[in-house]
Amino acid sequence: MATLSSESNDIESSDHVVELIVRDASPPSSAATDDADGDGDGDADVDDKDQILPLLSHPERPRINIFTASYPRRKPRNEVTRLLESEPSPFTQFILWVWNGSRYSGLLCMALSSTIYFLMGFLTNILSVQAIPLFETAFTRCTIILILSYLWLRRSEQPPFGTSHVRIILLLRALTGCISMSSFVYCFQRLPSSQAIVLNSTTPIMASIMARVYLREKLKLADIAGLACSFFGVLFFFREMLATQGQLVKVKEASNGYATKGHHILLILLGLFSSLIGGTSYCLIRAGAKASDQPLLTVFSFGLLASPAMGICTYIFEDFVLPGFQSILLMIVLSILAFFAEVLLARGLQLERTGKVANMQYLQVGLTQFCSIVLTRVVTPSFDHVVGVLFIVISVCCTLYIGPDRDME
Repeated sequence: MATLSSESNDIESSDHVVELIVRDASPPSSAATDDADGDGDGDADVDDKDQILPLLSHPERPRINIFTASYPRRKPRNEVTRLLESEPSPFTQFILWVWNGSRYSGLLCMALSSTIYFLMGFLTNILSVQAIPLFETAFTRCTIILILSYLWLRRSEQPPFGTSHVRIILLLRALTGCISMSSFVYCFQRLPSSQAIVLNSTTPIMASIMARVYLREKLKLADIAGLACSFFGVLFFFREMLATQGQLVKVKEASNGYATKGHHILLILLGLFSSLIGGTSYCLIRAGAKASDQPLLTVFSFGLLASPAMGICTYIFEDFVLPGFQSILLMIVLSILAFFAEVLLARGLQLERTGKVANMQYLQVGLTQFCSIVLTRVVTPSFDHVVGVLFIVISVCCTLYIGPDRDME
């Protein structure tokens, strides 16, 4: 049987301690004696035991301490890495959105490419400490572009030369791009800088015309107005320089005779030819990127041909200059930036019509002139520069406001 007893510890204490005492069951002899007394009393005792014993049983409780308590386990390192990879950074999200996450991706890729080209020119003007020949610079840049594009294609497990039906397009793109760059470098070395830049600025116009001829693309009135507005902005930038350098050229021609005048005209025609071939190269970039669905193939094919070609031009036309450590570092940084600019340019041409996306290239000239106005800290900047910047800003903003064509979406 079980009994309950309570004791009071202290009179002043209001707490009570309740003690539960469990006694052993009676021995079998006593149980047998009770059974002998009568069947009725035995059955009643058995029922009482069956009801009380389960309540009084004390199963052994597990002992819990700080060493046996369970704590949440840390995630393995591979799971943490996978979690970080599944949650990209804001910069990665922005790049993915520019690449293919918006209906404006084609225009945005070209705008970002022009911004990178502007950054390259800005870094060159600030950090350049040694005069490196242009063909040597072009050789270094094309070589690094070739290496980076090859590594990218190998990592993505894609054939670097593309499929058979697109190889002829890639070959023509590399050939036209190499001819355009080499002829522009040659003209830039021998023409006044303002004239060479203005001639190079006709490349987007030539690209739109060549796209109308070869690719049968529409050239809308808004595209023509945007290109004309941007080109007039470039002319406003270099109006004074063109007039000044033009007078110097005339004086030089008068002193040297007819041969110098004819040579200058040939250089201008060569610059226009460079822009024409460059516009054709843009059309081939678009055709190759769309046919292969990989804009990086056009960059690799260009570097594959341009790198040895620029090396040959360096050997023929210029004397090799050994760059210093800071110049080598700057050339490597600029080459990496040029690689990303070329990839974004090819992606923009792949996604958007040439006549519309080519206008975004004038953003580079506009940013350069705007930066020159800000950094020179002139109280009253030149009227021509301000008008030129406004022309390009209005043209680019109108192109973005109109947006891509509906059939391109």
